Amino acid sequence: MPMPTLLRSVRVTKTHKLSVAVLAAAGATAALTVPAATGDAHAAASSAVQPVSANGQPVGAKTKAADPKAGNGAEKDVQQAANLADTVKVTAVAAQGHTAKEAASRAADRKPVEASKPHYANNLDGWIKESLAIMKEKGIPGSYEGLHRNIMRESSGNPNVVNDWDINAKNGIPSKGLLQVIQPTFDAYHVEGTANDLTDPVANITAAANYAAHRYGSMDNVNSAY
Repeated sequence: MPMPTLLRSVRVTKTHKLSVAVLAAAGATAALTVPAATGDAHAAASSAVQPVSANGQPVGAKTKAADPKAGNGAEKDVQQAANLADTVKVTAVAAQGHTAKEAASRAADRKPVEASKPHYANNLDGWIKESLAIMKEKGIPGSYEGLHRNIMRESSGNPNVVNDWDINAKNGIPSKGLLQVIQPTFDAYHVEGTANDLTDPVANITAAANYAAHRYGSMDNVNSAY
C-alpha cells in the first residue's frame, strides 16, 4: 500500500515543479519585457522633450538670425534701407537749403513799394485839394467852398499877391499869398509838413485855415477881411 502513495506524491511533486518552472520562466519573461518596454517609453519621451533655450528654440537648433548665410541677406537689406534713408535726408536738407536761398534771393530782389502819394495839379484847384487833405489829417476844419470863396476875395487866386497899402504894410509886415497872411500869423499857425514859405500856395492856405479855425471856428465862417 505505501508504494502507490509514494508514486502519487512523486507525480504531484513533478507537476508542482513543472508549474513552478513554468511560472518562473513566465515571470522572467515578463520581468525582461517590462523593463524593455519601460526603457523604450523613456527613450521616446526623452526624444520628444528636448531642452529649450531662452529664445524659445531647442538647444542646438539653428535659427535664421544665427545662421551667417541667412543673416547676410537680412543685414544687407537693413544696410540698404539705412543708406536710402540717409540719401532721402540729405536730399531733403539740400532741397530745403536751395528753397531758402531762392526765397532770400527773391526777397532781396524785391524793393519795398512805397505808397504813392496823390498827384495834385499845380493850380488853384490842386492847391485847395492838397490843402484839404492835409487839414483833414491834422484835424483842421474847412471845406472846398469856404477856402475857394475866401481865396478869390483876398487874392483872386494869385499866390504871389502882396498887399502894400494896408496897416500891416505900413507896419512892415505886409499880407501875402492866396489868403493874404502876414508873417507873424504864418509863423504862429504854420502846419507841420508844409513848406516853411509864406507864399507857398499850400503852406499859405493851411496856415490861414488853421488861424481861422482858432479864431472863427472854420474858414467857412469867414466872409470878409479877417
